[in-house]
Amino acid sequence: MHAASGTYRFAMAEPSRPEPAVNPATGWQVEEFLASLTSVAPATRRAYAGDLEAFIRWFDPLGASGPLDVDRAVLRRWLAHLTTEGYARRTLARRASTLRRYFTWLGRSGQLPRDPTTGLKAPGGTGRLPRVLTPEDLEVLLSPPAGEDNPAVRCRDDAVIELLYGAGLRVGELCGLALGDLDAAVGLVTVTGKGSRQRRVPVGEPAMDAVARWVAEGRPAMVTDQTPPEALFLNRRGRRLGPRDVRRIVDRRAPGPTHPHALRHTFATHLLDNGADLRAVQELLGHADLTTTQVYTHVSRDRLRHVVRTSHPRG
Repeated sequence: MHAASGTYRFAMAEPSRPEPAVNPATGWQVEEFLASLTSVAPATRRAYAGDLEAFIRWFDPLGASGPLDVDRAVLRRWLAHLTTEGYARRTLARRASTLRRYFTWLGRSGQLPRDPTTGLKAPGGTGRLPRVLTPEDLEVLLSPPAGEDNPAVRCRDDAVIELLYGAGLRVGELCGLALGDLDAAVGLVTVTGKGSRQRRVPVGEPAMDAVARWVAEGRPAMVTDQTPPEALFLNRRGRRLGPRDVRRIVDRRAPGPTHPHALRHTFATHLLDNGADLRAVQELLGHADLTTTQVYTHVSRDRLRHVVRTSHPRG
């Protein structure tokens, strides 16, 4: 905490930089909390840091000295404040989850006599449904751009797009893939998801062919002395491909603004549209909770309603 301003500065860090730090004298023990999150991905840890930073910045001017000053009424006011600021329901739910995990950790470590998040729920409201790509969007994404004259880069980008859509991977999961995670003989890829949970995902022939071409033809041309030998996908410097690299790949190919996660949404929705079982889709996506997967049933129903309205004589 800066003595002059009284504001907290534990900025969102890049993956290669140290985790945000807080002066222990503040009493919030945020640095210790972040250090306790040994089973979460770095991006998730940074999200927790940002959520707590925002809460402390809001609460500090009210005269708070630390978590002992927080009760459930304060937390409800915080979530109500976010609602009036126009934050999406998903963001509210995540921030409420951050607070629950943080205060539960304080209680377990003996720093808090009571948990103010008991019974805390994020305000309701209309959540934003995932965007599902149109067949035209997919056709553009899966086609090499006219301006790309580097065969290795084109080969890599083909494999990245095909695998994001063909296996429904999260961006972080794709970036973390190793050469040994592919089993071309049976068409499976071993994925390490959230909480270090592993799953084996079937990969269709187009995606597996694209990845095989990348491994055989593109990757050797991009290897440098700084290349991690096990990394499947590489950037132009020969290092492991990162989430920002993936966003750039999608941006170069997409006809309009498209987040890489839209390919995962489209994968799940297309499976449900064509009769896949919800629990099978849950397993393929690596969702720990079925309710997370159920959002795609709403997407599918909306698409079916659109078909009826536009195709049925009395729709």
